[in-house]
Amino acid sequence: MKHLYKLLLFFSLAIACEAAFAQNNEDAGSLIKEGVQLNKDGKYAEAIDKYNQALKIDSASLYADYQLAYSLFALNKGKEAIPYIEKVIKANTQLSVGAYDLLGNIYDKDNETEKAIEAYKEGIKIKPDYQRLYYNLGLVYFRVKQYAEAEKYAIEAIKLDPKHASSQRMYALVTFHQNKRVPALLGLCSFILLEPNTQRSAEAYNNIQHILQGGVLKETNGNTTTPASSAEAKETAALNMGITKTVLSGQTKKLTGIDLLEYELKNIFISAGQLAEKKTDKDFFDKFFVDYFYKLTQSDNMPAFTRLVSSSANKDEYVKWTSEHSKEVVDLDSWVKGTERGF
Repeated sequence: MKHLYKLLLFFSLAIACEAAFAQNNEDAGSLIKEGVQLNKDGKYAEAIDKYNQALKIDSASLYADYQLAYSLFALNKGKEAIPYIEKVIKANTQLSVGAYDLLGNIYDKDNETEKAIEAYKEGIKIKPDYQRLYYNLGLVYFRVKQYAEAEKYAIEAIKLDPKHASSQRMYALVTFHQNKRVPALLGLCSFILLEPNTQRSAEAYNNIQHILQGGVLKETNGNTTTPASSAEAKETAALNMGITKTVLSGQTKKLTGIDLLEYELKNIFISAGQLAEKKTDKDFFDKFFVDYFYKLTQSDNMPAFTRLVSSSANKDEYVKWTSEHSKEVVDLDSWVKGTERGF
């Protein structure tokens, strides 16, 4: 009877401990949930307080560690966040890849470039399909003017998320910095299709005009990065020459305004498409950008497309045109949604 009493007492205590543990987890979870909402509202200091309370209840909560690290980073306290991130990484859970991404962001913000690159690459090793790692890695290389490397990671980011506007914008800018004016032009056009009504799209349109006027982005020392291989250099020169010839042709025809822009874009797309057709081994640029815009020239959607591209500079005119040409607007939208892009 005495043994039975002890056994019943043991089970009673076990059940009570389990209930207390469950209650503690529930309380910690509620605090973390409150912290996440505070993060969304930009109240990072208050969020940190919630996460610290949660960790006092459940010190093993990796999610609380991760969110706390994010809030500290948002408050420009990245160094304080690192121990929490390292704890998450060492646990080797699904949160680890996000922790590597956050760690890379912290190092990048502190201009610790090599450490940022290492963190992003470690994240890629454990989850090769995590798109943000490639995008952020491309940004690091972009900032330190390693444009060929930035282009490589921009391409991988686009492959993983073809509708990520920022990746396409980065691709356009890093190719522009290499004097690859047609890849930059097509990248900017593609970006505007995804993000047509923002300050960034207005900047993209200005860059398109700069390219059409023969401009290149130069470094502070007056040099422009050029493609490394002779084959790539020849292709770049041929594509750039296509822009020059098209612009001169448009001037000869005395075209102006939107008519000139449509003529220039259409003929540059055609020129690039015809060059790509001659290649036996197409690369990402040919498949994703050139083939797509070459198909566009073979449709009836160039007028609507051109007006969309230039809409940030001619807002009133664009609104008026779209109100009078609703069918063309719908047709372009249908074409964009229905036309596949290859890699």
